Amino acid sequence: MQTAGAARGRATTLNITLADLEQLRALAAAAGEEVMQVYAAPGAAWHKDDGSPLTEADLRADAVLCEGLARSFPGVPMLSEESGTRGGTAGGSFFLIDPLDGTKEFLKRNGEFTVNIALVADGRVLAGVVLAPALGECYFAARGLGAWKAAGGAPLPLHVRPYVDGTCVRIAGSRSHGLAALGACLDALPVSHEFQAIGSSLKFCRVAQGDADAYPRFGPTSQWDTAAAQGVLEAAGGCVLGPGGTPLRYGMDLPIVNPSFVALGDRRLFPWFHIDG
Repeated sequence: MQTAGAARGRATTLNITLADLEQLRALAAAAGEEVMQVYAAPGAAWHKDDGSPLTEADLRADAVLCEGLARSFPGVPMLSEESGTRGGTAGGSFFLIDPLDGTKEFLKRNGEFTVNIALVADGRVLAGVVLAPALGECYFAARGLGAWKAAGGAPLPLHVRPYVDGTCVRIAGSRSHGLAALGACLDALPVSHEFQAIGSSLKFCRVAQGDADAYPRFGPTSQWDTAAAQGVLEAAGGCVLGPGGTPLRYGMDLPIVNPSFVALGDRRLFPWFHIDG
């Protein structure tokens, strides 16, 4: 089974401050500027060995993030979708980054793509930043500090919406992944539902801000696709649960590919989604 890299080794506990979180936001913004330069004047696009798209924006944002994290947080390893592992073994703590989540959305030019940075400590997300540069939205959070959204003004706190029994459940989901399983799941819901298709890790963020109740995912995702947004959602009061109701966990010794999961604003809804693996 493919894993993210070296064995975990001895766990290391990290603390994060609001100043650290602001530094992560600044790095995401710098990467977002690189992405938007390519977005305004599209550069070259290729395909990786697995057939997924790769653009000049992915590579430019990756360089900014990896160099910036190494400079601002020396000694903390990182794992990037585009450049692999840097800085040695994780020892329980590392940065997990996706320089451009939603490359297909980027190529479709619909604005629904993000820059994702997560700090993982002992398998859990300690801090997460999700920047949607084309939409002017930034979601950021740290465990024990809170979750916020910035969209052109002062950041506002994020809170999930508790589900009101018997009401229509609002679903965020993908346009192109796991549609057959998703359709069967939605058909089996015990209440009516509304479906909103949206790209990248923004689906988690819609749950975190109370605009959706759930994001069920039955198609494949990778650790870097979900970690930052899971951190935002958890800090806003929600959860991301895999088979058996176990929260998604992250690590360089764990499989890169996540199991099926559902992101929820209200944990009570988990039995409705039949997450089997």
